[in-house]
Amino acid sequence: MRKSFDGLCGLVTNEMHQAVISGDVFIFLNKRKTHIKLLVWEADGFAIYYKRLEQGTYEFPDGSSPEKSLSITYTRLMLLLQGVSLKKVHYRKRYQKIQKLSTTELVKE
Repeated sequence: MRKSFDGLCGLVTNEMHQAVISGDVFIFLNKRKTHIKLLVWEADGFAIYYKRLEQGTYEFPDGSSPEKSLSITYTRLMLLLQGVSLKKVHYRKRYQKIQKLSTTELVKE
C-alpha cells in the first residue's frame, strides 16, 4: 500500500493491461484486506481514495478468473466499501433501459 499515483498507474498499465485514463476505478487491497485504495482518472487528473478499517476486513469479489483484473458494478463497489457481504446480496427485479449501439459505436469496437 506504499504506491502512489505513478506506482499504481504502472500496475494498471503493465500488470492489468488496462488504459489507466479510461475513467474506470481501479481497486487495490492490502494482504490483510484492511486497507483499500481506489485510483480513478477524473477530467483533469488522477485521484486516489484511501481508506483504512479500524475493525474488520473488506470482502473482495471472487477472483477465480485467471485474469489479473475483474469488473464490478458501481453498486457492488459501494456495498464493498460499506462492509456488506457480496455473497449474500439479493437484488430485486428492476427496470433497466436497454441502450442500443449506433453503427459508429460498433465500428470503434
